[in-house]
Amino acid sequence: MIEELEAQRLFIVKLSPTKFKILRLLAQGFSDKEISQKLQMSTRTVQTHVNFIIAILNAKNRIHAVAIYMQTHPNQKML
Repeated sequence: MIEELEAQRLFIVKLSPTKFKILRLLAQGFSDKEISQKLQMSTRTVQTHVNFIIAILNAKNRIHAVAIYMQTHPNQKML
């Protein structure tokens, strides 16, 4: 389990600053549309970033990507 968390941390480190911001906003419960408004980009661009995040983290879906983030950043304040 510890080795798996370390591997996941390495994948998160590979995220660009924009993808990391989007992942944090997903973890806070924001929708693609809300994220697009906050980051001043199109909803489609956010969706593309989310798809890349899922692929980079080897997650099954966006909920799994958020779960990986939460496991690897347990002390992170969400709001």
